[in-house]
Amino acid sequence: MNEERTLIIIKPDALQRNLLGEIVGRFEQKGLKIIGMKMIQLEDAILAEHYSHHVDKPFFASLKNFMKSSPVVVMALSGLNAISAVRLIVGPTKGYEADAGSIRGDLSLSGQTNIVHASDSSGSAEKEVARFFKSEELFDYKKIDFEFVYGEEERG
Repeated sequence: MNEERTLIIIKPDALQRNLLGEIVGRFEQKGLKIIGMKMIQLEDAILAEHYSHHVDKPFFASLKNFMKSSPVVVMALSGLNAISAVRLIVGPTKGYEADAGSIRGDLSLSGQTNIVHASDSSGSAEKEVARFFKSEELFDYKKIDFEFVYGEEERG
């Protein structure tokens, strides 16, 4: 099994709809470890970097305005196979296509106002965690439930 870090952005729509606790709770209930969390106001430069693959698309201005419309909460999570586990919890990008039980399936009907961003690969996760967190903002600690979240053979 592979210990990984991943990034979550809890988007403006989630904060405006009072869903922060619900979202954080789902990651905690799964057994993921929160290693960093803060509220920030996103600016043009970081949005252009984070969404560089969308900068030339017609919807980028709308996306940027939405992401700047209120603060967001960024979280760094860790766990064994955390990236794929988080992607499953979050669900597909379009809320109306996401399965019930996923964050987007339960809480979103949109492609843009879709509650959260989650890293899609180990390469993206590494860059994204570094983009939003300084090393001193990330915490390495032992959770007391580790032995009850993972089986003995997974813990190594």
